[in-house]
Amino acid sequence: MTGPCNIAAALPSLAAAHPDRVAIRCPGHGGRYDVALDYAQLDARSDAIAAGLARRGIVRGTRTVVMVRPTPEFFLLMFALFKAGAVPVLVDPGIDRRALKQCLGEAQAEAFIGIPLAMLARRLLGWATSARTCVTTGARAWLADATLAQVEHDGAGAGPQLADTRPDDIAAILFTSGSTGVPKGVVYRQRHFVAQVEMLRTALGVEAGGVDLPTFPPFALFDPALGLTSIIPDMDPTRPAAADPRKLLAAIERFGVTRLFGSPALMGVLAAHGAALPTVRRATSAGAPVPPEVVAKMLALLPGDAQFWTPYGATECLPVAMIEGRELLTLRERTERGAGTCVGRPVPPNVVRIIRVSDEAIERWSDELQVPDGEVGEIIVAGPTATDSYFNRDAQTRLAKIREQPGEAGGRIVHRMGDLGYFDADGRLWFCGRKSQRVVTAAGTLCTEQVEPVFNTHPDVRRTALVGLGARGAQRPVLCVELNHGIARAQRPRIADELRGIGARFAHTSCIDTVVFHPRFPVDIRHNAKIGREKLAAWAVKQLRSKQ
Repeated sequence: MTGPCNIAAALPSLAAAHPDRVAIRCPGHGGRYDVALDYAQLDARSDAIAAGLARRGIVRGTRTVVMVRPTPEFFLLMFALFKAGAVPVLVDPGIDRRALKQCLGEAQAEAFIGIPLAMLARRLLGWATSARTCVTTGARAWLADATLAQVEHDGAGAGPQLADTRPDDIAAILFTSGSTGVPKGVVYRQRHFVAQVEMLRTALGVEAGGVDLPTFPPFALFDPALGLTSIIPDMDPTRPAAADPRKLLAAIERFGVTRLFGSPALMGVLAAHGAALPTVRRATSAGAPVPPEVVAKMLALLPGDAQFWTPYGATECLPVAMIEGRELLTLRERTERGAGTCVGRPVPPNVVRIIRVSDEAIERWSDELQVPDGEVGEIIVAGPTATDSYFNRDAQTRLAKIREQPGEAGGRIVHRMGDLGYFDADGRLWFCGRKSQRVVTAAGTLCTEQVEPVFNTHPDVRRTALVGLGARGAQRPVLCVELNHGIARAQRPRIADELRGIGARFAHTSCIDTVVFHPRFPVDIRHNAKIGREKLAAWAVKQLRSKQ
């Protein structure tokens, strides 16, 4: 590779070729979308900020917490840090306070950049106490060493700032959503970001010049590298399920959005609203399985030749596999009969395999780990975006990574997805649920994504969640149920009996006879789509005890 390996490396050439093309457009006061950065501005101003940060010791390798809302300042900062070769540290701000403090402590940050509220919280709650340099996006350097405006002023006129970063240099530390435990800091190297851009470009057919509405802000960082214009939605990114569809549609219509990314919860909001999306050519949803009814409704709202993609992956490795909505709908009946959710075929050049289920570390790869096609096991993947470690989490790294033999493909790292699944006879990958959330009874193992879709067919049910009570190997399967809005409490006994009847139709669900009703399932803060089954299990224990 010639030149730096860096996600920001494409920005100077794009700025030269298309200086006036809008790179990022953000809603300003009142959501008027009167704040924009073209490619020339994004390039020049991020250069100035990178130079100003260097004067304050934020340079190549400096771990830097970024707690800034998805505004122009966020994107300017991120590209400045990438150009400097510094290491941004991103944590979802809505996670439990104790978990957030632990994450920031583990990152051992040397710098902290945040909005005024984050600066105050850092002082009051003891966040990132290792940081020696603090910058605020506020108008005054309150609880900080400088404002971002001062930093940019100090670096103005310094010229290009792209560091000579190498493929194995750490590019960022991105914390997982923590949907199944305390978030872990995933170490992204420069080569991981560069590979992600190219795999997404090829797999999704991205062409420069399109207009993207990425409702998960970090995904907007890919857009400048892909030559796209990002329209940042007027919504709380930590609450996609509560987004106002009218505001989303207004942005889509006004700016001719051609590409749309959102969690299943966000897509559910648009699907329920029911307005057509005539300009959108590609819609993409990830973070959890997308309900078939949402896929069908979204396809009906899109133009006839548009595509709806549901990539499968994780913070540690993305994308792994993909399937288009029309193919997914042809498999709906199999899903509703307990086959799991099809996530498509591996994205080249990924190598995806299925191994025996184990909760123990696996030091070295062996072909004997694999299970036959069609048998449910643990999903693992090797490929250019498979990350190789968690920051300061050696035990979790050992559990999640397998090293291939040195003579095989250079001894690459294989990531254990922590998911269960299998390959069908047509080479498609099926997702059966999280390994940690499987229910192991005396009679066998139950997988959440093979059980819940069976019961989700009930017309009064919004969604269900399988949990196991007791010690693994002798667990009691319990079906937690969230009903559609407006269903009276008096209807619960009838619905419970009908659900047991549905379960009795299939061998793998016939053992489930305990049904409990929950008012609103806990979900992850990132996508509002991953059900917090661990919390539901603790709740179910209390519910059943109270009835004894």
